[in-house]
Formats: sequence, structure tokens, C-alpha cells
Amino acid sequence: MRRLSLGKWLLPLYVALAVVFLVTPIVQVIIYSFNDSRRNNTIWGGWTLDKWLNVCDQQGVCEAFGTSVAVGVVATLIATVLGTLLAIALGRYRFRGRGSTSLLLFLPMATPEVVLGAGLAAQFLAVGMPKGFWTIVIVHALFCLSFVVVTVKARVASLDPALEEAGRDLYGSGPQVFFRVTLPLLTPGIVAAALLSFALSFDDFIITKFNAGQVTTFPLWIYTKKTPPAEANVIASAIFVLAIVAVVVVQVAAAARRKRLGITR
Repeated sequence: MRRLSLGKWLLPLYVALAVVFLVTPIVQVIIYSFNDSRRNNTIWGGWTLDKWLNVCDQQGVCEAFGTSVAVGVVATLIATVLGTLLAIALGRYRFRGRGSTSLLLFLPMATPEVVLGAGLAAQFLAVGMPKGFWTIVIVHALFCLSFVVVTVKARVASLDPALEEAGRDLYGSGPQVFFRVTLPLLTPGIVAAALLSFALSFDDFIITKFNAGQVTTFPLWIYTKKTPPAEANVIASAIFVLAIVAVVVVQVAAAARRKRLGITR
């Protein structure tokens, strides 16, 4: 009699349950973005496209969304530039305080957000800086900096130094080697770090709550509602769809490039 393997059905079952668990809230958000609701979006009122066509009719939703996008873009630019430079320095050079610098950069990742947010709010209060748009940008950039360093540093560690040496052997100056060899090789890691930073910034609530003042971001706007309106589901669904499209486009472009270069893996 053939022995049945437990893994043959247990592993696929586990994967299916995990996928259902992760996808169900997203599917619910997308479905309820078409809900013909008035006050309570948890009660189904029928299908409608009005929420998609008139998403900005809900007071404050588009302003809060625009604020979150602006904060995310500025904080991502700051964190990506500084984080990339730090990652290169930590990954390529030996200097006094290198270990301490690495430890300090990892602390924001290990520190609870409520502690980090309260501590930074106390610092702004101590220096007399009013809370607002720029305080949010500063705290988001500081929070995302650690993730950028970790992501780009992993890319730096995987680079072959021989490629840069070849550039110098071809009489390339330091800036030429960096911009024509090193930076293009680091670009995938930098882009990944930037996307991660923007996602963390756009999604953050706790640190933002401590340092926002009168400014309202998209997560803070949702928090002020007893039940998230359908317009919030519309924006969330649109962001999800755009993210999926971006991933598919990148993957298709990468596959086409590998095919053009004759790379099989």
C-alpha cells in the first residue's frame, strides 16, 4: 500500500489558507469601495461608481491624501540620498566609530514607534519648533533612514569590486567610475529602498500622530472617522492596483531585458 505523504497536502493547504487570510481584507476593501453607502460603510447598500467618480466630495479626503503623498515623497528623497551615502560608507570603508554608527542606525528599527514618536515630539518641543508638515517630514526621514541603509548596504555587499577596478584601469576618474559603474549597479537596491521608504511613510500613524500638529495625513484622516467611508476604500484600492501594475511592468521589462541579453536566469 502506498504511503501517503503528509507534506503533499498539508503544505498546499497551509499556503492556500495563508493566501486567503492575506487577500480577504484587500478584496473586502475593493468591494466596499463600490458600496452605495451614506453614513455607515459597513452596511452594504448596493453597487455604485459614484464613490470612484466623486472621491473628493468627501470632505478632507483628497487634501489628506495629497499631504501624505507630499510628505512621503520629500521624506523618501531625504532618506534615500542620506541612506545610500551611509550604506556605501559602511559597506566599503573602515573608519573609527563604524560599529557605533551601524548600531545607532539599527536603533530606530528596534525602537517601538510610540517611544520614537514621543521622544522626537519632546525634542521638537525643547527646541521650540512648531509641529506641522516639516516635523512630519523630519521624523519620517529619520525613521526610514535605517531601512534604506539596510537595503542598499546589502546591495553594496553583493557588488564585485573588480568591476570598479576595471573602470579605474580604463582611466576613469573617481566620479566617472561612481556614476557609470557603481551607481547603475546600486540602482535596483536604491529603488527598492525608496519604494519601501515611501510605503512606510505613507502608512505611518503612530509617529505622525505625535508630531503632526494641525496637519492631517491620510491615516490620521481615517482615524477621525468612526467607520472608514467608501472614499477611503477607493483611494486604498487605487493605490493597491497601481502597486500591482507597477510590479507587473517592472517584471515584464526585466524579463524582456534578460531575453534581449540572452540571460536564462
